[in-house]
This record gives sequence, structure tokens and C-alpha cells, in this order.
Amino acid sequence: MAAQGAENKVTVLVLAASRAGPDDAVAALQGVSHKCLVEIDGEVMLQRVVRQIAESEHTGRIYVSIESEDIIRKVPLLAHMMDEGRLHFLPSSDNLFNSVMAGARAIPDPLPLMVSAGDNALHTPAMVDYFAKAVLDGSMDAAVGMTPAETILAAYPDGKRAFHELKDGGWSSCNLYAAKTERALKAARVFETGGQFGKRPSRILKAFGARFMLMYKFRLASLQGMADYLSKRWEIDVQPVVMPFADAPIDVDNPGDFKRTEAILKQRRGAA
Repeated sequence: MAAQGAENKVTVLVLAASRAGPDDAVAALQGVSHKCLVEIDGEVMLQRVVRQIAESEHTGRIYVSIESEDIIRKVPLLAHMMDEGRLHFLPSSDNLFNSVMAGARAIPDPLPLMVSAGDNALHTPAMVDYFAKAVLDGSMDAAVGMTPAETILAAYPDGKRAFHELKDGGWSSCNLYAAKTERALKAARVFETGGQFGKRPSRILKAFGARFMLMYKFRLASLQGMADYLSKRWEIDVQPVVMPFADAPIDVDNPGDFKRTEAILKQRRGAA
């Protein structure tokens, strides 16, 4: 695998497979097979995610990891993008880690590789560009997008979120990750547990080890300190990208998230 994507842009892998299928609570709202196929504010969620990424200045090729190409082709705009060669299908694997690794193996010259998810309906080209530019300009091996709790609560003071409470305050993941070098891909192994560490802290122990769990539980390190610890543990340079966007960490995990996200999208549209 080469160390640099085409035209100094990031290659994007969107993880969109569904382990729950039509039984997912969000998918069940509209009787669709995948959560990412629900319509939100009048647009299929996966289409919205892909379209925002495609409109970003620093993104190149886009791949969607999902069970079948037919699922993508159910969405006319995405089918058109595939026919034009602007969007590509990759078969998903049994968990997030294997899907990322399968994608990295299947994509020609994938690095730098940015990984996101099919339920990030509030991501915008500006958010994607901010993260991608930080990766392209930086010297790190791996990066993760994080937003401070104070940024989120300033915009949504009544919002209830599962923050990562650290020595320097609360943080929330933006579902934006990047591997800039081949050795950084091993960091994707943390997703073998399924991710969602803020909502399921017990997964932190399995993914990162006992010492990290103690540092996390007792707030013994800052966000940068945690990244420095992982860098030493994994023998790669892991860096957080601090995202100044309150909406960046909000994804659609449940019907409550769906309602809140749709309301934000309608508010954006009304303000445009």
C-alpha cells in the first residue's frame, strides 16, 4: 500500500453495514432494511453522508462498506455516483475492525484513509475538510476527531450525551478516524469490540487494556495524555484532532437521535 492518496487527498471509507438489519430501532421507524436507508429531512441518510463527503475539498475516492452493492443502488443518486466512478462498493465484514482492514486491503493506494459512518447525518463538508486537512498537514500515524463537551453544551445546553470525562474536561468522538501510515491500521483493532466507548465504557477495558481503563475511569490524564499513552502502547503516533463543531459528534443511534438530528437539519435549512 502506498503512503499517500491521489492528489494529496484522503480516501474515505464509510462504514454502513447493519448488524441488526430491519430490527434496528431506527430502521424500524420507516420499515427499511438498514438504518442508513431511512429518510431524514427528506433525504436518505446514507446519501446525505456521502454527498457531504463528496463536496469536501480534501476528499478523493469514496468507498461504502456494506453487505451488498444492491443496497447502495437502491438510492438513485448513489447508483449514479457509482456509475460515474465517484463512489465504490466494498463488502463489509463481521465487525468494524475487519471491515476497515478488508477495505484497506481492497482499496488501491488507500492511504491516508479516513473512516466515518453511515449515520453521521449532521456532518458537513466544512467538518470533513477540517478533519481531513489536519490529517493531511500533520505528521501523525493515526488521528481521531474529538469535540470538547463545552462546545456541545454551549449549543445544546439541555442535551444529554455520554462524554468521555478526562482530566481536561469532557470529550465526545465525532466518528472521524484516520490512518495515515500502514502501521497505523493496527489501531483500528479497537473497533473489534464494536466501538461506542462513551455509551459502553466496559468496552474500553477490552480495547485498550487495564492501565488505560484506570487512567480513563479516574480521569488521570488529559485527552492528549491518553493519546500519548496509546502512541507508546501501539508504537505509533496517535493524535486527537479537536473539532470546533457542536454537531460533529451527533449520530443517529436511536429514535431519539433521529428526532433530534432531523430537527437540527430542518433548522439549518430554514436558516440557509
